[in-house]
Amino acid sequence: MTAEIIRASAAAQAAALRAGEVSSQDLTRGHLDRIAAVDGDLNAFLHVSSEDALATAREVDTARAAGEELHPLAGVPIAVKDVVVTQGIPTTAASKILEGWIPPYDATLVEKLRAARLPILGKTNMDEFAMGSSTENSAYGPTRNQWDRERIPGGSGGGSAVAVGAYEAPLAIGTDTGGSIRQPASVTGTVGVKPTYGSVSRYGLIAMASSLDQAGPVTRTVEDSALLHELIAGHDPRDSTSLDGGFASFTEAARRKDVTGLRIGVIEELEGEGFDPLVRARFEESLEKLEQAGAEIIRLSCPNFRYALGAYYLIMPSEASSNLAKFDGMRFGLRVVPEESPTAEAVMKATRGQGFGDEVKRRILLGTYALSAGYYDAYYGSAQKVRTLVQRDFAAAFEKVDVLASPTAPSVAFGLGEKTSDPLAMYLGDIATIPANLAGVPGISLPSGLAEDGLPAGIQFLAPARADDRLYRVGGALEALLEDAWGGPLLAKAPELSASNEGSAR
Repeated sequence: MTAEIIRASAAAQAAALRAGEVSSQDLTRGHLDRIAAVDGDLNAFLHVSSEDALATAREVDTARAAGEELHPLAGVPIAVKDVVVTQGIPTTAASKILEGWIPPYDATLVEKLRAARLPILGKTNMDEFAMGSSTENSAYGPTRNQWDRERIPGGSGGGSAVAVGAYEAPLAIGTDTGGSIRQPASVTGTVGVKPTYGSVSRYGLIAMASSLDQAGPVTRTVEDSALLHELIAGHDPRDSTSLDGGFASFTEAARRKDVTGLRIGVIEELEGEGFDPLVRARFEESLEKLEQAGAEIIRLSCPNFRYALGAYYLIMPSEASSNLAKFDGMRFGLRVVPEESPTAEAVMKATRGQGFGDEVKRRILLGTYALSAGYYDAYYGSAQKVRTLVQRDFAAAFEKVDVLASPTAPSVAFGLGEKTSDPLAMYLGDIATIPANLAGVPGISLPSGLAEDGLPAGIQFLAPARADDRLYRVGGALEALLEDAWGGPLLAKAPELSASNEGSAR
């Protein structure tokens, strides 16, 4: 029973718990056993918190037996990206500079997970400080795609996506600064949602780019994302960018399965040159199914989207340079003291030189340069002007359509090491996801089918700020249409993972 149920959706697992068909302890042990069996090869987890997870599971079982009213997801395990602070559980942001750090407090969204009594299985691997598009920049080794272990799982949240896609966890938390939830979802065949900026508290997220970062759900179904999104969303007075209420029900929208009269805009700038033909083919097939189901497909242009990538790679490094200045070897984290001349400047230089990886150093240098005297207006200032133009393109588009659509990523997962020597080629993988972060609008990625080499591709929908429910409406409907055509979930077509003798002892 347990071996079967861990492959079910989180909603189905929650229903089985409520019906008494399985206990939270057995369900949690089943996922921990799965991690031990396969994660030695996948490296999706940086830390597995078995005792903490099982303790929560026991609490849930006791409370349920006593007749307590519980959250619908109580007892369903979850994994958390290692950029989200967790009290008593190591949080490293996949960087040597934070190796061994155990936070004294929880992020707001983790507080909500604990209050709802979701067992936290552990912390997932990622690109260091969320800087990357492949989860190859982790200081603790790359995560491998469960479809093909010689390919990347996307980034920066590849660990969360693989944990969900490989049945190590039914739910996961990711963060999305330029596509780091949606792009990994696309190449692993999972569902990922970037909520409206400010709708999920950023308190307790290790900041990379504060005006762009947003936490959100990583799941196997659209309904599961809606359930998790509703749990973690809400105003937080500790986050100055946090939004008040005013959101429609995500779960009701996901279960609606109807797109009659929905206007779907196809962004011309995000479907042509640079996008793999088979990825585009799966995208067009998805649009055709939606049109047959009653949606209206409208082709439109967002001309300033072509400048979004360049603007993002000036704004994001500039904010990252500022945010990472605190890691100086003085207050917390790694401290490297040179034997000769251990001055404050020398300690800082040695600590940052040894503690940060190449990609982090690259972005700090780029951001510091863009913010420097004499270059601020030419680079950072100009990028912010482009950001405004992108926001205006979104506003104009949403006057004509209800949601926008594009392929999530230009290609399927590429090989490990294939693009590590060419950062610009790596950055292009986020070309379709970045505009949403610049504008603060919500986006969802879900599987659109198999493309090159039998690997998954994704389709992305974007909605106006605060209209996240539209994503769940169109996503839930398309998911049902495609699974009916496929004869079940796309993940069921993934190769079966063989057990690893290495296991996960982290």
